[in-house]
Amino acid sequence: MRSGFALGIGAAAFPSVTSAQTTPRFAFSDTIDLSHVLYEGFPTFSGDKWFTVEHLATFEKDKVNLHRWTIVEHSGTHIDAPIHFSADGMTADMIPISDMIVPLVVIDIRARAAADPDTSLTPDDIKKWEAKNGRLPSGCCVAMNSGWHKLVGDKKFTGNDEQKRNHTPGFHAETAHFLISEREVKGIGVDTLSLDTGLNSGGTFPVHYEWLGSGRWGVECLANLDAIPEKGTHLLLGTPKVKGATGGPTRAIALV
Repeated sequence: MRSGFALGIGAAAFPSVTSAQTTPRFAFSDTIDLSHVLYEGFPTFSGDKWFTVEHLATFEKDKVNLHRWTIVEHSGTHIDAPIHFSADGMTADMIPISDMIVPLVVIDIRARAAADPDTSLTPDDIKKWEAKNGRLPSGCCVAMNSGWHKLVGDKKFTGNDEQKRNHTPGFHAETAHFLISEREVKGIGVDTLSLDTGLNSGGTFPVHYEWLGSGRWGVECLANLDAIPEKGTHLLLGTPKVKGATGGPTRAIALV
């Protein structure tokens, strides 16, 4: 992307903008892919195969290539729409596109996660980030960098133990509550398979229920978070527009 490219987006993406006539703009000089390649056998908590590809036609035989995908919505890098964990929340196709281009905050808990895979991103982590960088930008996405994005293909990525419990980092429920009640945040993101810690994803899902239940979205299985700064970046989500979808594979792009 050429240097100095400026992008104007609707005021709804930045709640701090009060004038309906004001079009907020930002410049970026690079783009970084934050999505994993989706392939047959991409890791899932259960170990079930959620994505398969059938070759309906090949160029060698048919002079055209055509595939059929069979997919569970929450495969690979994907968005969680509010309806995923609520009775009547927005489906993926209903999320305003102005909510899909937002400031991106990255909070690094890699050292703690390496020592304790059951750790979580806490309100104290948010406050430490703010002490260094200032208050969270209005309308942002807060992403957890636990280092797990580098473990795809390693059994540690799902964190399964002998009792089939999952040991992976995630957001703490208190953090979700704090961001809902005391900050203006549109989305949260993780480089793991779940917004919750793996142990909570075994049944209780407190972050999913509170966060998605509040009408906000989440994005899971982010990649390349080490390649972007902790502030000053924007996130663009290419989300599926499938009627009634609870989520779907998503191209997540950092505008740096």
